[in-house]
Amino acid sequence: RQRIGPERLESLMETIVDKLRNAGAVKGEIVACDATFIKAYSKRDPKDDSKGYSDHEARVGRAGKGYGLGYKLHLAVDANSELPLAVIAAPANENEKKHASKLLEKAIKASNGQTKVFVADSQYSSRKLRKNITSRGIQPVIPYPSNQKPMEAEFLRVDKRFKAHGPERMKRLYAHKASAERAISRLKLHLSLENHKVRGLKTS
Repeated sequence: RQRIGPERLESLMETIVDKLRNAGAVKGEIVACDATFIKAYSKRDPKDDSKGYSDHEARVGRAGKGYGLGYKLHLAVDANSELPLAVIAAPANENEKKHASKLLEKAIKASNGQTKVFVADSQYSSRKLRKNITSRGIQPVIPYPSNQKPMEAEFLRVDKRFKAHGPERMKRLYAHKASAERAISRLKLHLSLENHKVRGLKTS
């Protein structure tokens, strides 16, 4: 069986999103992002336990409270419909900040430039991303981690109990992040992302 490859898969996804947007099912005015760990179908390389043995692109990275060998799936969804707009698969040792700008670009393209709010957790927080978002006339709703100084007069923080603190409007917008979490849960359930047998990014 021939695999479609990441380029064709991305093209198919763009076509589907375009049709959904034209039908009014997806607007993308509020985009919510999140990332999740996907376990690799491979054991660790005995010569280098930071890599996969039969899956050479898999890397060891954060997996919940621990570490695991695999990939990280970065997902941007239309917060209202909870339908995916953009997705990036990357080795698990690459954090959210590295792929945040590309995910933003893909989400804006998928929404046909209609994005007004970009919601993500503090793992995506960086000065570079915030400037990129605001330069496009989009509002970033991203909590600042405790080690970052806020750029704005009004900002969000999230405590250890995952409770958001800040202006009420921003807290209401930040609640949309749950839409990305639910979308990821459905992808794992319906696409068997936690029980796959695919090796490498080029065959995903």
